[in-house]
Amino acid sequence: MSVLLHLVKWRLGLAPAEVWTTLAERDCLERHAAGKRRLAEIGVWHGGTSCRLRAAMAPDATLYAVDPYENGRLGFSIPRLVGMSEVGRIRNGRVVWVRKTGTEAGRTPEIRRAPFDFVFIDDAQSDEMLRAEWETWSPLVQPGGIIALHDTQTMPGEGEQSSVRFAREVVFADDRFDVLETVDSMTVLRRRGAAAQGAP
Repeated sequence: MSVLLHLVKWRLGLAPAEVWTTLAERDCLERHAAGKRRLAEIGVWHGGTSCRLRAAMAPDATLYAVDPYENGRLGFSIPRLVGMSEVGRIRNGRVVWVRKTGTEAGRTPEIRRAPFDFVFIDDAQSDEMLRAEWETWSPLVQPGGIIALHDTQTMPGEGEQSSVRFAREVVFADDRFDVLETVDSMTVLRRRGAAAQGAP
């Protein structure tokens, strides 16, 4: 289905917003995001996962929704329109839309102002992309905080992506983090150490 045709069907209620995580992955993310106060999702697309994160986070939380959302042939980003509409239906906390790549966003003053207690990286399907995101975002996770990485486990019947190899060789060997669980193609890690009292 073309992007424009999907937009028309979505507007008419004939097609759902697209989502690239499995139901089990979204359930897992929601559980780990529960009560968190400073969250980031890198790679938002239509906001299917973002909706679950926003619903689960604390009432005073902020979710940074990071996606470059490049304009299409019509001069605007259809996925951005859909994503903002879908996430806007959830009335909990605050969402800050950051129209940048993950690495660009991670260098901005607002993102770097305070550590995060939850980060989900959903835009890195190669070793180069995951390396860039990991080096940018892993230092921003506070002790005790969660970072979840999509496309870091091989699904049955599928070939191994280079992001899986990078995760196995670099991420899982990083002594700052412990692997908590894996769900489908996703890995959830927690930064070692206790969160500072009063931290977001």
